[in-house]
Amino acid sequence: MIVSVLKPGSTVYTAVLNFRGTVQALGGALEKPPYQKRPQAPVLFIKPPSTWIGDGDAIPCPRGVPQLRMGGTLAVVIGRTARQIREADALDYVRGYTIANDVSIPHDSYYRPPVKERCRDGFCPVHAKAVPLGNPDAVEIRISINGQLRATNTTAHLIRSVARLLADITEFVTLHSGDLVLVGEPENAPLASPGDVVRVELDGVGFLENTIAEEAPL
Repeated sequence: MIVSVLKPGSTVYTAVLNFRGTVQALGGALEKPPYQKRPQAPVLFIKPPSTWIGDGDAIPCPRGVPQLRMGGTLAVVIGRTARQIREADALDYVRGYTIANDVSIPHDSYYRPPVKERCRDGFCPVHAKAVPLGNPDAVEIRISINGQLRATNTTAHLIRSVARLLADITEFVTLHSGDLVLVGEPENAPLASPGDVVRVELDGVGFLENTIAEEAPL
């Protein structure tokens, strides 16, 4: 059952370092400068409205960049204003769930995500339809490139569950109806090049498919 048709322009909050495998892959790096210790609160950044494109639209690859990282993930669609909510009540503020691809130019920074690598025009494909889910913490994520399965994961591997993430975020940010919260980029996100067709599929939600295209010169 479709519960909502989304319109571009809402605020997109993206969590990083929220999959256990992502943190494990960094090993002891998070205990060294400049980080000093693992994050104690959600690490977030905002993707502006210009990043939002739809299913079937082309993802622009900047000229001179050989590959982009495909961060297919679950997107939580906020249904009503949420501020300092309790974890036990958090899912009551959700309108539905959809698919997003947190596209980025490969980089190593997490605590201070580079804006030019993560927030470029067209770097957030989002499926237009949101649906209900019985359990958002048990959704399988599959990413295929040119028809070949390249990555699988599940929201069961989140460090912060969907409800915990929403509660933690709303301690310091007010979420509004229509806002999206991307729960995190799974580890080993595959790389794609211009001409590749990328498909992100989430069980119970559907699929999102986009082609990588070299960015046209100004």
